[in-house]
Amino acid sequence: MARLREFNEEKALDAAMQLFWEKGFEATSLSDLTSAMGIQRPSIYSAFGDKKGLFEAALRKYTSAHASDVRASLQKNVTVREAFRDFFDALVAKEYGNGANWGCFCINSMVELAPHDEKFEILTREHQMYLSVIFQETIERGVRSGELDVSINAKSLAQTLVVSLIGLTVMLKSRPERSFVDNFVKEILTLLK
Repeated sequence: MARLREFNEEKALDAAMQLFWEKGFEATSLSDLTSAMGIQRPSIYSAFGDKKGLFEAALRKYTSAHASDVRASLQKNVTVREAFRDFFDALVAKEYGNGANWGCFCINSMVELAPHDEKFEILTREHQMYLSVIFQETIERGVRSGELDVSINAKSLAQTLVVSLIGLTVMLKSRPERSFVDNFVKEILTLLK
């Protein structure tokens, strides 16, 4: 008979995700993980395979939640322009707030692991493409409502906004002058005409 897990896997995964998000894959040791998760190494191996398997599970959990949050954020405004403005403004405000400046876990993973690991190259690219679909659907909503011009190439604009989001998120880690960032957001939003 298989032995039941003696820990809450979701809570342990959340703790691992927070630690990986804060420190990155390489800088997070197994000792760090066992301490944060409140479990021993054999439990990690049994539930997730190894450190990389645990990281993958944490990244998948993050990207799923992040995509849902992005979709919800873009759907709560009446106009598409307001939705994207509020989305980018909230991102900037969060990074300039008093909390930790960890950036986006997926983008951090893209920078740290994707160049050296095909699995993480694919996982992070899939998330970029999923965000692009969410952005495209939002833009198409604006075209249908008459808010945005019918000549807009929704797919290209969505991809441009995703690349802008990634670049902005990476740049925010160095806390540039707020006016520099605000000018960028203002300019990128002019594409939504």
